[in-house]
Amino acid sequence: MPTLWQPKIITFLCNWCTYGAADLAGVSRLEYPPHIRIIRVPCSGRISPKFILNAFTQGADGVWVSGCHPGDCHYIEGNFYARRKFALFKNLLEHMGIEPDRLHFSWISSAEATKFSDVAWEVCKAVEALGPFDRMIRHPAKMIPLSDARSC
Repeated sequence: MPTLWQPKIITFLCNWCTYGAADLAGVSRLEYPPHIRIIRVPCSGRISPKFILNAFTQGADGVWVSGCHPGDCHYIEGNFYARRKFALFKNLLEHMGIEPDRLHFSWISSAEATKFSDVAWEVCKAVEALGPFDRMIRHPAKMIPLSDARSC
């Protein structure tokens, strides 16, 4: 029996706000998609674009970054740096030919469990509509057996 494809979505959540909202959503028994993989980070401003590219090369179908509302960052201005960095980075990904709906950003406070659940469903629906993403997956190099290798 064929299995249905489910997207693999990597989420980078701010420890102080969005991760708290995810925790509150779980405690409140709010449903959100089971195919998101949560990575807790100290601040959304600490997310390097390399993390996002690495997620895609490791087989992610989508990436979601979420942090504190602008102006409410526990590290003063980390989310302002994140907002600027990701606006430019999203344009770069589009220039590379990656669909814009594979990368999502949001600002969710720790008290907004319902918003976390709603945004998680929106992200999953957007990524599901695009289908599997395999253009950036790093495939292991083909190994040549020693018996077939030419001697120098």
